Amino acid sequence: MSDTDTSGLSSLESGLIPSSPPGFKSGFVGIVGRPNVGKSTLMNQLIGQKIAITSPIAQTTRNRLRGILTTPEAQIIFVDTPGIHKPQHQLGEVLVKNAQVAIRSVDVLLFVVDGSVPAGKGDAFIAELASHCEGPVLLGINKVDQQPADFQAIDQSYADMAQEHGWDWVKFSALSGDGLEQLQQRLIDHLEPGPYYYPPDLVTDQPERFIMGELIREQILLLTRKEVPHSTAIAIDLVEEQPTITRILATIYVERPSQKGILIGKGGTMLKAIGSAARQQIQKLIAGKVYLELFVKVQPKWRQSRSQLAELGYRVEE
Repeated sequence: MSDTDTSGLSSLESGLIPSSPPGFKSGFVGIVGRPNVGKSTLMNQLIGQKIAITSPIAQTTRNRLRGILTTPEAQIIFVDTPGIHKPQHQLGEVLVKNAQVAIRSVDVLLFVVDGSVPAGKGDAFIAELASHCEGPVLLGINKVDQQPADFQAIDQSYADMAQEHGWDWVKFSALSGDGLEQLQQRLIDHLEPGPYYYPPDLVTDQPERFIMGELIREQILLLTRKEVPHSTAIAIDLVEEQPTITRILATIYVERPSQKGILIGKGGTMLKAIGSAARQQIQKLIAGKVYLELFVKVQPKWRQSRSQLAELGYRVEE
């Protein structure tokens, strides 16, 4: 694939988007919720392929990432949004505004909550935002595999929230897959009849370069944890396809020299570990061998600058 292609392209390359059969449904489903409730894991599970990064660290999703699920009866375009939280910097403000835009622009809203703990103030805040969605809202209670034995009070806190707003609700585990068939069917039930928006075998509308950058960032989050949490951005500088291997050059931007030192590690060990793990994930994405070379550069306070955010691909969506 060229660097302008997207993942899963066979029918897009030939330009074939079939006519939908009678009774076919389609639409855009926004996935919203607090940080770290499992939104990205859920979307990856539903579409059957990893396109969104997952991490035990909160607030890892930065872009409105679209995942596409096509079944014989429907096409669901999932819009995974950043976790809604109180912004601490310009980047945070951009991310939360983009999540709020998603609430207003989708056909169905899936409000995901953490079923291992009772509803809290953060959930109540998002519930108020979700109540302004013009379309149906489905409350999704995730992490049922992590619920305590006396989960009834937890479920009741969310059932009360759903009843207050007149929402349907469903329980599931994005990690184990339990309840996802029921969730999928509930979402299809809420959709209106419509066409194929994308070719049936496409799983995302994001460029491969974007997914590559996210896979690199995921490994930074997993391997450095709290040392370099959210102050990294990835720029894919070169994707060069050769007969037997794809060469990728990427730059990791950080805000402080100390963070650069952590990412490189003693004798370059950390950067080598990040590159090795990311390369394995990218090889799965493109189904071929990859040579990945990473560079680290300091860009002071990039999260506070609208111009630098825009250069790195973070813009407020309309």
